[in-house]
Amino acid sequence: MKWYLYYDGKQIGPMDEEEARRLVQSNAKGFAWREGFSDWVPIEKVAELSSNSSGLSVLPPRPRTAAADEIDYKIFGAEMQFVEIELDPGESVIAEAGAMMYKAAEVEMNTIFGDGSAKSGGGFLDKLMGAGKRLLTGESLFITVFTHRGQGKAKAAFGAPYPGNIIPVQLADMGGTIICQKDSFLCAAKGVSIGIYFQRKIMTGLFGGEGFIMQKLEGDGLAFMHAGGTIVERQLAPGEVLHVDTGCVVAFEPSVQFDIQQAGNIKTSLFGGEGLFLAVLQGPGKIWLQSLPFSRLAGRMLAAAPQRGGSRDESSVLGAGAIGGTVLGGLFGGDDED
Repeated sequence: MKWYLYYDGKQIGPMDEEEARRLVQSNAKGFAWREGFSDWVPIEKVAELSSNSSGLSVLPPRPRTAAADEIDYKIFGAEMQFVEIELDPGESVIAEAGAMMYKAAEVEMNTIFGDGSAKSGGGFLDKLMGAGKRLLTGESLFITVFTHRGQGKAKAAFGAPYPGNIIPVQLADMGGTIICQKDSFLCAAKGVSIGIYFQRKIMTGLFGGEGFIMQKLEGDGLAFMHAGGTIVERQLAPGEVLHVDTGCVVAFEPSVQFDIQQAGNIKTSLFGGEGLFLAVLQGPGKIWLQSLPFSRLAGRMLAAAPQRGGSRDESSVLGAGAIGGTVLGGLFGGDDED
């Protein structure tokens, strides 16, 4: 059976199992594939390569944060969704301020300093570090923890801030880490760490649409993200490249390379309507995209506001969609004021 390995954008193979083991012994930070695998798998998770009878030592598992609470959930709605979390006694869920929709009386709500990832509370320096990470990503220094203090089951629900969809992600299935845009996090099982992720290239950070700093969710529990419009979930093959509008990138696995490039020539960049830059995502790894970034929705609403020249009368003849449409539409529709 032939094996293939993938390191930093380069595919190696085919090779036999013995040769693959020799390469893995010197470098296990990559992906492996053979016939029978549905997709590329992190090398450290492949039993045939991580250990053998000839004495190759077992590779250590990836370090992970404290185990998160195990929670059950159900997502309701279509365009304006909310997620209902079911908690057992003692279980907790963390959420952004203002995200709560309703909760049972037995669920205690408490605002804490930091991101709430430490199950035992942690020391002051740990809390200060957690709060500092949130401040750098533009979030509040505090986060709200909802803990079931009663008997039996209890529920708490959290609503999306604008039209779109809620994305549940089991971090244990993602290798323990996922990178997401700053305002996409909604809630998570307590024990999930909300950290920061710096773009390695300064130009990507400055012009990448999501800024130099993104959020990094770490742990082994459930996390919920929110994105606008329709959500597209894709698995990029090793070396596969996808060009995306910078605002449409919601999240991606750490194995995905994120960069930017100019959107065509100068004329296309200035007059093409797609912005100056495009995001370049290169596999392997899973990515999540959104069809309606909040910045695009807010921009359209702002442009249609009367104080910005938008039409104040929906029955105007020409409407506000084209240059001059607002003025002429206002004259015929009665918007002209003396």
